[in-house]
Amino acid sequence: MTPDSLVQAALAVAEDGMTAGEMPIGAVLEMNGEIIATAYTRDVSLGRRLVHADLLAMTEADQKLGWTPRPGPLRLAVNLEPCLMCLGAAMALKVTDIYYALDSPADGGSAVAATWKPHPDLPWYQPPHITGGLHQAEARDQFHRYATAHPDTAFGRWAATLATS
Repeated sequence: MTPDSLVQAALAVAEDGMTAGEMPIGAVLEMNGEIIATAYTRDVSLGRRLVHADLLAMTEADQKLGWTPRPGPLRLAVNLEPCLMCLGAAMALKVTDIYYALDSPADGGSAVAATWKPHPDLPWYQPPHITGGLHQAEARDQFHRYATAHPDTAFGRWAATLATS
């Protein structure tokens, strides 16, 4: 699968999340040409904070993969730049590549990843290769539609900033 097709898949999952009343944030994980996990953010339905799309998808992938050797790279695609928490989870899961659509200026982890220096005690614990800016217009449209539907909520106001970033 190409990075473009993976981000398109994440955008489709984000649409499912928005249909379910959640923020339009979706994630997919792919290995050897097969999507092995998908999730959308579940803040509203679960009433919790640590239920980001990328974290939920990585948890699903981790449950499937366990400690078994991987036959290929593990790639994550999201429609919004992963936050610091999700970047750390991607590092622990040994995600090799992250592709995303839209920058998240308030909490995105790409800047930290760009300056990360692996420690000699854990040389494998390092950020994945990160590529942003794929399908930005589609992601902006999702956040614009969400913001329009939820103008008086904190998530709606945040979505409005993403739609114009």
